[in-house]
Amino acid sequence: MPAPDLSGNLLSTCPGMRLVKKLRRKQMASYEAANQYLEQEYLPQHNQRFAQAAAEEEDYHGRRPSRSELQRIFRLETQRGIGNDWVVRHHGRFLQLQPKHGHYGPTQAKALVCEWEDGTTEVYYRGERLAFQELAEARKHKVEDSAKDRVAVPSFAKAHKPSQDHPWRRDYRTMKPNWPAKAEMPARVVGSMETSL
Repeated sequence: MPAPDLSGNLLSTCPGMRLVKKLRRKQMASYEAANQYLEQEYLPQHNQRFAQAAAEEEDYHGRRPSRSELQRIFRLETQRGIGNDWVVRHHGRFLQLQPKHGHYGPTQAKALVCEWEDGTTEVYYRGERLAFQELAEARKHKVEDSAKDRVAVPSFAKAHKPSQDHPWRRDYRTMKPNWPAKAEMPARVVGSMETSL
């Protein structure tokens, strides 16, 4: 997607862009200088131009967030998969999690890796903060390389094709059943009783 064109009327309709342009003109290069300019020059002019009296005296603003709430808000959160050995890969780093129980790593589970501007990193699993240790390199799994244990597996299985005289290829009407021959049974004679008088 191409970047929007930031020239002409867009700068005059977007006050935030005008502020950035003013900061560039005044060659503001640090947060402290920009904050000083905002407090002493920009905000008084802005409020003089746009301020209006409140319709009601009641203040509906919420309370100011605490320091810990602000710390939870201003962080980068990234979801990462947890390996079977409790290792999380994050930006080329290997973080060995140290869970409180000694079970195997969860299958296809996700951990939340949080980073702050000062470089602090924390890892959360199911809402619980886990301790971790950064590994110098990934653990290598032991793989035995013995020729006798290897089994040749074909890359693809060849389909079996039945021969021309296979029963599957014959018409069912021409097939003769392989039933045993019927033994001739003598006809059943229903005898009549002769009665003598």
